[in-house]
Amino acid sequence: MLLGAHLRRLREAAGVTREDAGWEIRSSESKISRMELGRVSFKERDVADLLTLYGLDDDEERTRLLALARDANTPGWWHRYGDVLPSWFQSYLGLEASASLIRTYEVQFIPGLLQTPEYARGVILLGNATAKPDDVDRRVTLRIKRQEVLTRTEPPQLWAVVDEAALRRPIGGAEVMRGQLEALLAATKLPNVRLQVIPFRAGGHAAAGGAFSILRFPDQDLPDVVYVEQLTSALYLDKRDDVDHYAEAMERLCVEAEPPTRTSEILERILRDLPA
Repeated sequence: MLLGAHLRRLREAAGVTREDAGWEIRSSESKISRMELGRVSFKERDVADLLTLYGLDDDEERTRLLALARDANTPGWWHRYGDVLPSWFQSYLGLEASASLIRTYEVQFIPGLLQTPEYARGVILLGNATAKPDDVDRRVTLRIKRQEVLTRTEPPQLWAVVDEAALRRPIGGAEVMRGQLEALLAATKLPNVRLQVIPFRAGGHAAAGGAFSILRFPDQDLPDVVYVEQLTSALYLDKRDDVDHYAEAMERLCVEAEPPTRTSEILERILRDLPA
């Protein structure tokens, strides 16, 4: 996506049409469109030809973009879990690893980046009741490995808004939920994690359509991306109108939710309500 955004910027600055760019690399206008959206792999030769067509004569910038083309085709660490990973989710993992800000709303479950292994297993079994134990183990390992993004050097900011129902739904049983709530208490102490709770008494709220995430990236050439997961697929939205609509809903959710300063108090109260 990053390389595609750079190529689009250079093409537009040079006044080259997508049709002409496609002709240059022996392809089509639609192929250029998909390249600029980051939805196809890149041939380094094609990128080099496009950079020449667009008149890029800065050797340092050219070298950087060609290196980016090579990196874009390098499989991410999650590819070794491809046997248990839906193809439509792999794109999200790449976006998550590249994001500088992840804003997420959850109504049914604790956000995946904040789940304990035991809780993650309970969630995974809900949708994969007949899966082999080894496959379940690999799915749990994948989910927990994702969480390393929060403690790496220069981690993204995670701003999660969670419905109170997700905190009270005993996935895996009372003891698993106890461990999960305690883990959330610890997570709120991380400088890059902000957690808000929408209490039951708030009634209806802005995100009536269900859970979603908005990802923002450090490079200003990249648009924000909205991720909406469905049962057997997912939507990736980057058109300005769509992103603005979801961003507005997220802003209203943050206003309707309890402030982050009250999150620890809420979690401790729910912990006390769990059966002994």
